[in-house]
Amino acid sequence: MIKILFISDIVGKIGRNAVREYLPILKKKYEPDAIIANAENLAHGIGATQKTLDEMKDAGVDMFTSGNHIWEKGGSEAMLNDSANRLIRPANFPAKLPGQGFITLSLPFNLPEGGGEERWSVGEIKLKVVNLMGKVFYGWEKDKKEILHEPFKTLDKIISADRQGLYLIDFHAEATSEKAALANYFDGRVAAVIGTHTHVQTADERILPGGTGLITDAGMVGYHDSIIGADKQQIYHLFMKTGQSSKKHDLPSTGLAVFNAVYLEIDEVTRKTIKIERINESVEVK
Repeated sequence: MIKILFISDIVGKIGRNAVREYLPILKKKYEPDAIIANAENLAHGIGATQKTLDEMKDAGVDMFTSGNHIWEKGGSEAMLNDSANRLIRPANFPAKLPGQGFITLSLPFNLPEGGGEERWSVGEIKLKVVNLMGKVFYGWEKDKKEILHEPFKTLDKIISADRQGLYLIDFHAEATSEKAALANYFDGRVAAVIGTHTHVQTADERILPGGTGLITDAGMVGYHDSIIGADKQQIYHLFMKTGQSSKKHDLPSTGLAVFNAVYLEIDEVTRKTIKIERINESVEVK
C-alpha cells in the first residue's frame, strides 16, 4: 500500500504559511509516501515563482501540479523546464509550451528528517502523476489563442504507452461534471482523479466501482475570510462590473486559513484506491 497526501490549490502567502505550519501535523498523522500540491496560485494568488516553489519544497512538498495560472509570472518557462522543481503543467496544453504534463515518481521514498534529494531513492513502485486542464466553461482558445487539446484523448494516449502503470490525475477544471465524467471514463485504469481549480472543496469523495478514487474538487489552502482565496471587494467588483478588479489577490499573510487536502491509500498491486479521506481544517497562521 502507498499513501499519498494531495494538498489543494495553495493561494498566496497565507496559504504558504499555513502549509508550513500544518503540514508537519499531517505528516505525523498520515506518514505519506509522497506529498503532492497544486502550485499555480502560490505567488500572491496568481502563478508561482522559483522562490515560492522553493519555499514549499523546504516545507516538505515533494512535487507540484499546476493549471492555467502557471504562466502568469515571469520566469515560468525556466521554472517549468527545470526538472529539479518536479513541477508539471497540464499535459493537454500545446506541446510547444515549456514543461511536461506528467512525472514518474519512484516509491517508496527514503524519508530522512528535513527532506532533500536523498528522499528520492529508487523504489520498486512507479507512480505516474498526470496534470490535465478541463475545457468546459473555460475558453482557453479565446483567451490565449492556443489549442487546448481534449483531456480524455490526451490521457488515453498517455495510458496507452503503459497500460500497467499506476496513475494519479490532477484534473484542473471548472465543471464538476467534466471531472466526474473523466474519472468514470477511466475507472479502473487510473488509481485516482483529484479535481482542482474552483478552490471550493466538494463533499463527494468516493471510490468508483472499478477502484478509481474521486473527489471533484479538493478545495484550497488560503485565507478563510475570502472568496476562493481572493479579496471579497475585488470579487464584488468583478461580478457587478463596478470599480476596479485587479488580478492581484490583496490578502493578509496571517490570520485564519482554510486547509483543504486529500489523503489516499492505493494498493500498488491492484492499482486501485482503497481509501480516500477529505481533509478540511482551519489553521491559525501567526
